[in-house]
Amino acid sequence: MNILAIGAHFDDVELGCGGALAKHIINGDQVTVYVATQSGYANEFKEPVRSNANAAAEGQNAMDILGVQNLITGSFETFALEFSDPLNVELLKVLKSKSFDLVYTHWVADAHHDHIVLARASLHCCRHVPRVLMYRSNWYQSTVSFNGNFHVDISAHWPTKLAAIEAHATEVTRTRGNWLNFWEQQARSEGLRVGVEFAEAFEVVKWRA
Repeated sequence: MNILAIGAHFDDVELGCGGALAKHIINGDQVTVYVATQSGYANEFKEPVRSNANAAAEGQNAMDILGVQNLITGSFETFALEFSDPLNVELLKVLKSKSFDLVYTHWVADAHHDHIVLARASLHCCRHVPRVLMYRSNWYQSTVSFNGNFHVDISAHWPTKLAAIEAHATEVTRTRGNWLNFWEQQARSEGLRVGVEFAEAFEVVKWRA
């Protein structure tokens, strides 16, 4: 199968579907990752937190850990994504680069602006993809509950996912390790729901057999 994972920033697909991607790759599927932004950003005082170069280097390291065969980096700035022709055109070009059987993308009710915009663009552009799943890659609450109604057992691939998350050393340091604790607890909790050690949960947009 040809798999496409769509993320607004370097680290999003690792957090949201990194275990599923590692599983796809081990099973012989071809995985492409599209990251829409350069992913560097500053805080509210305009102090740099992560440079574009650092984000790209950490992101490439994470992709190598997962075994991703094809990484495409978009042209947009962090926090500047908008649901408009430039984003839709870029995403459509990615989608038309090959025939994708399954797309993983952001949850449309996420609390992060960039995530919401890219989720909307994905729903618009993936009209002809037979299977679309939305993931959560944010630990902040939304006004809508995430409806994880599709689970992937990632028990054998949790160490790979963890290593890919740890590759984003800038963010791990910024969150003082709480990031790692949260996502491990999340994977364990989803695993308990379906009777495995670790799992990732997704909302099904469509699943054509």
